[in-house]
Amino acid sequence: MIRLNLRPAHPGHLNILCLGAHSDDIEIGCGGTLLELRQSGIVLTFNWAVLSAAGRRGEEARKSAELFTAECKTEVFMKEFRDGFLPFNAIQVKEFFEDLKCQADPDLIFTHWQGDAHQDHRLISELTWNTFRNHLILEYEIPKYDGDMGRPNTFMPLSEVSFQGKVGNLLAAFESQRIKPWFTPETFLGLMRIRGMECNSPTGYAEAFHSRKLTLSALE
Repeated sequence: MIRLNLRPAHPGHLNILCLGAHSDDIEIGCGGTLLELRQSGIVLTFNWAVLSAAGRRGEEARKSAELFTAECKTEVFMKEFRDGFLPFNAIQVKEFFEDLKCQADPDLIFTHWQGDAHQDHRLISELTWNTFRNHLILEYEIPKYDGDMGRPNTFMPLSEVSFQGKVGNLLAAFESQRIKPWFTPETFLGLMRIRGMECNSPTGYAEAFHSRKLTLSALE
């Protein structure tokens, strides 16, 4: 297996854009990877955008962003588009992305997988690629009732601190979701265990992403 190291435009400093349709999407999709990057010694700067984060869900999303990006410079963007109706607000959502493009020039973008069964997720993925055309984009996965899990091709092995920290932060931040039968440690750990097995992670746990386009360059 070939391992590639991130090479930020500014050595030792990584600008990350996290995009999510709903309040817990980013954390479920790439929370462990964010915690792993925080342990790397690289200085991280975050732009954190959630499109459907109204009321209590918005409060939870802000709390979670603080947990996952603690001690990092972070700009949080919370919008209140109606859950499940993002494609019907496409003009306004597109305008938000255009505004975001003027404020963020990330080294790395985390967004939804284009093959996701949820219509809100697919729109965010499409607009990510429309808006940020010269960036490294990794599409994360969200387990759900629809059974739409794909075959991701990029993996982040996780330390125990990272995969346990992800689950702990999710349960601490999103109290409103605990009533849902799928919002359990077993769900999150189970998927990370499968991806860890697929990439032979030393701890047995990993997160996985879809990478549509990578540019390789020889080491200098």
